[in-house]
Amino acid sequence: MTLPAETVARLAEALPAGVHFGTSSWTYPAWKDLIYSKEYPATGAVDRMLEEYARFPLFRTVGIDSSFYAPMTPKTLAAYAAVLPDGFRCVSKVWDRITVHTFSKARNKAQGGERNPDFLNAELFQEAILTPCLEHFAGHLGPFAFEFQQVPSGKKGLSPQDFADALDVFFGALPRGPQYSVEIRNAEFLVPAYFAVLREHNVAHLFNSWTRMPPIGAQLDLPGSITADFVVARALLRPGRQYAAAVESFAPYDRVQDENPELRSDLARLAETAVKLRIPAYILVNNRAEGSAPYTIAAVAGLLADRTA
Repeated sequence: MTLPAETVARLAEALPAGVHFGTSSWTYPAWKDLIYSKEYPATGAVDRMLEEYARFPLFRTVGIDSSFYAPMTPKTLAAYAAVLPDGFRCVSKVWDRITVHTFSKARNKAQGGERNPDFLNAELFQEAILTPCLEHFAGHLGPFAFEFQQVPSGKKGLSPQDFADALDVFFGALPRGPQYSVEIRNAEFLVPAYFAVLREHNVAHLFNSWTRMPPIGAQLDLPGSITADFVVARALLRPGRQYAAAVESFAPYDRVQDENPELRSDLARLAETAVKLRIPAYILVNNRAEGSAPYTIAAVAGLLADRTA
């Protein structure tokens, strides 16, 4: 399957200047004839794929997901910068050493269940992530995405107020200028104190569609949920669906297999809201949302075109 070139060109031309659509990562060989003009191997072609990805008319950003597992090296940052066009800004996930509250056994068998001593370590973030990005990737640096996977709550974890207070200290220690966004997986953290802290530091609440989060539209309807002078969203999973089930059902991600009209409408409304506020929006779509992120983006772009015509 493919998207007709004339359709893509028409949708791209209709996109408001401040709306940046992109996908969560780009290393999907099955996108041949959809995004890519040639066969790419499963590994070893990251830079070449990124260069071609950035030429697709509907894509104005991309999610760098690999940086969740380890900071990008200066070599990697320079390689990515070399193939991206001027003004093409990326949403980079932050190393989970900064965002994991308690080590999981799946990621760290030796320390599973123990508290992470580097949780929200501002000095480590600046040294290992921010400084190299500013030195080697400044021209392509969009919002950082701090992904907080399910944070333990109750006596052994954090209350919503504890979490908000920890964010306040952390972002208060970071330099202003770079764009920061926070993605949470605890629905109970969506409280006024959380939004107030983000607003104080011009940090964006990252609207996300995920297994145990309310839909993006419900998050947008919460008072004060737009907390910065830019918007970030990630369409990851249909609420209620597990990641492993989506992978099993949707791979290799070459077509839509579970159309989600509510998600599409929510993303279009979020982009429309950003346009009305005259602030940029970075909207990322994962293949596991519907089966193929490029098709989902094309559908959302079509809805947005109708709403902003």
